[in-house]
Amino acid sequence: MMSKVRVLVGTRKGAFILTSDGKREQWDVSGPFFGGWEIYHLKGSPADPDRLYASQSTGWFGQLIQRSDDGGKTWRPVDNKFAYDGVAGTHQWYDGTPHPWEFKRVWHLEPSLTDPDTVYAGVEDAALFRSIDAGQTWQELAGLRGHGSGRHWQPGGGGMCLHTIVLDPSNPGRMFIAISSAGAFRTDDGGETWRPINRGLKSEHIPDPSAEVGHCVHHIAMHRSRPGVLFMQKHWDVMRSDDAGESWHEVSGNLPTDFGFAIDVHAHQPETIYVVPIKSDSEHYPPDGKLRVYRSHTGGNQWEALTKGLPQRDCYVNVLRDAMAVDSLDACGIYFGTTGGQVYGSPDAGDSWAPIVRDLPAVLSVEVQTLS
Repeated sequence: MMSKVRVLVGTRKGAFILTSDGKREQWDVSGPFFGGWEIYHLKGSPADPDRLYASQSTGWFGQLIQRSDDGGKTWRPVDNKFAYDGVAGTHQWYDGTPHPWEFKRVWHLEPSLTDPDTVYAGVEDAALFRSIDAGQTWQELAGLRGHGSGRHWQPGGGGMCLHTIVLDPSNPGRMFIAISSAGAFRTDDGGETWRPINRGLKSEHIPDPSAEVGHCVHHIAMHRSRPGVLFMQKHWDVMRSDDAGESWHEVSGNLPTDFGFAIDVHAHQPETIYVVPIKSDSEHYPPDGKLRVYRSHTGGNQWEALTKGLPQRDCYVNVLRDAMAVDSLDACGIYFGTTGGQVYGSPDAGDSWAPIVRDLPAVLSVEVQTLS
């Protein structure tokens, strides 16, 4: 039986699900789900292909977590412990203190690799939650916010958000997260304790450019076969760690600019990585108005521009941090969405591209499931 691909797209005004067979030539588009709501992230469980989670929010009605148990056909809200307090756009987390802690939205959902009922949520202001009952109830992993560096965390341009959660497939107790603007952190005991892993990062606009925290990390990617090797797109600089984040070194090489948001790794080639350079931190669009994905087959430093099928004039879209993903078919597919509402796909590891769909609302996230 030929495999299928399901691309999960979160946008400013709803969620969309794109499906195709293994050839990835013809696509069916369903949605919008939750029309009119921001869907910051839509993610499927690696342990159950029918289990999907969605982060649904508006500035008026606040935040919900939605769950589907049938591959996105039907949904229901499940986050009765992310307590909406009746004030537009706020939530309160009752952590046992006299003063409930408020958060604005859930930026990222990361289901467990092995248990469909366990899912993690990264929120703004930065904190990490876990549910072990498929989103019905949530518990904060308070060791992260309780880390001694917390008083030095500052919001980035998009807010003080915990936007990246990477689970180590070889070590159930190990997890990596990233916060803008604080940096990267690692736990080795399932979230009880945390420590910064930012040695080697440098940021010009903080009092100490080599400080332990304060760095604006945009995204982190890992290949499942080598969980000790991490790739990072920082506010400026593309970085690499070969020791599970203990140290980092720059691999920006010949990129036209090393500012960007998205970074990902080829499904079968752990030294092949992809980024989408953006002109600068004030001009969030491709250099020269040319939309180019850059690929390195050497784990960084040596990069090639991938342009076939992508607009090479008058293109001024952005690709956000969670808006790139890969499938696991033999000829690895690469996908990304833009703030202009296009979702592009490449069935040949980036050699050629075609729009799967155009004219969606601005794309916030793209995730992929490969289905048997």
